[in-house]
Amino acid sequence: MRSLKLDTPKSLSQRVMQRLRQAIIDGEFALGAAISEEMVANSFGVSRTPVREAMGLLQAQGLVVIRPQVGSFVFTPSAEDINALCTFRIALEPRAAELAFRHDRDGAIAVMNDAIAAMEPAIAAKDNIAYGRADTAFHEALFAHCGNRYLVESYQLASGRVAALRTNLTSPIDVRTRTSFDEHRKLLELFACGDFAAFEAAMTTHITNSGVVYARALKVEAVDAD
Repeated sequence: MRSLKLDTPKSLSQRVMQRLRQAIIDGEFALGAAISEEMVANSFGVSRTPVREAMGLLQAQGLVVIRPQVGSFVFTPSAEDINALCTFRIALEPRAAELAFRHDRDGAIAVMNDAIAAMEPAIAAKDNIAYGRADTAFHEALFAHCGNRYLVESYQLASGRVAALRTNLTSPIDVRTRTSFDEHRKLLELFACGDFAAFEAAMTTHITNSGVVYARALKVEAVDAD
């Protein structure tokens, strides 16, 4: 694991939370892995109190499961969780896209273009973390530019889990094939011309395919663990 270092401002527990959140999303902690409060506190050079508070914040985001008297663990979704998460995204992302098109079309396109540009070298280097971050930036652009804070807050309830599942389960496949990359280019093309019937259909297929990969990968991991 890379050394855990803190960036600047915010409360100590917020800073610990943000660093741990990124570590989970980037796969430094595997899905289902135990997170030792003592190890994190020692690595950060802080007491266990802000670490415990950070774990509580991560639990609220669905990234950590705290089992009293047992410990803290990175979330592991069930098949039902994955299905519900994909249904949630399919309901929200096309609506966010329509609003972003009306509210700040150029801003959204610029970010989505940058994300696609970042995917190219990630594929060449087979860097699933860089690809996952670019993929996340692409989808989050729809919310960042939609102009509706309630839609943004709703998506934030699941965004950490979505990002973590990308890096851990789909990005290792996405950097070996160009299927995901081509789907993102098509989504941008449909968004740019405002064809939202086709965009919704393409996004539904894209998210559904991701869900299938999530479920398959988790099944393989479960077999390997036996």
